[in-house]
Amino acid sequence: MTGVPASAAGGSSGAHGARGSAAAADGARSEVSGSASGPATPENGGKPARAGKIAAAAVNQASVWNVANLLTMLRLLLVPGFVALMLADGGYDPAWRSLAWAAFAIAMITDLFDGHLARTYNLVTDFGKIADPIADKAIMGAALICLSALGDLPWWVTAVILGRELGITLLRFLVIRYGVIPASRGGKLKTLTQGVAVGMYVLALTGWLATLRFWVMAAAVVLTVATGLDYVRQAIVLRRRGIAERAAALEEKEA
Repeated sequence: MTGVPASAAGGSSGAHGARGSAAAADGARSEVSGSASGPATPENGGKPARAGKIAAAAVNQASVWNVANLLTMLRLLLVPGFVALMLADGGYDPAWRSLAWAAFAIAMITDLFDGHLARTYNLVTDFGKIADPIADKAIMGAALICLSALGDLPWWVTAVILGRELGITLLRFLVIRYGVIPASRGGKLKTLTQGVAVGMYVLALTGWLATLRFWVMAAAVVLTVATGLDYVRQAIVLRRRGIAERAAALEEKEA
């Protein structure tokens, strides 16, 4: 390789030594290069590469703009559009009410998908945790208030439904230190029934369909109250259990 005979360089052992030195030098260079930009290894002390940290930070920052959060943002943007359509031309034009119903239906459909996508594909973010319930309450609250303002729905129905939703949301935050109250089947059925009932009231229905929507709304109110009381019961049980577990842990620590 160097043009020097093997005998002049100490025979074959010298040649092997030269090649070994070259290999060692190459290995040292590759090790230095790997420690600068490669993955964490035992040789570099298990420390992640700086480039890896920057890339991970970029991915985490971009993850806010995932499909689940985009659907949530769409729901938030639909709220003022729904209100404008609902109140257009005095709020009683069937054509405008049909367009308002379409906006409401899109909002309800996206509500079904964004949470499922976030959990299934690990797209849960802090933004989604805050924005998703806000978007849910905003579109439902806007619809109920518009309907009551137009005289299509009694104000006490709007007060019961919105009071329950806001009260349970506050209750969840109050007991979150002891645990999370999971969504029940009754709660999911309540949400579905509310969506169908409000959607039927948004449409300018007459005849037997108007009678049917009355009973669907009645069922929604019953489910709203019943599931609200069940959430209160779960919150009380969760709080008592949490206090008992903390007291037991404190006694064990002192012992």
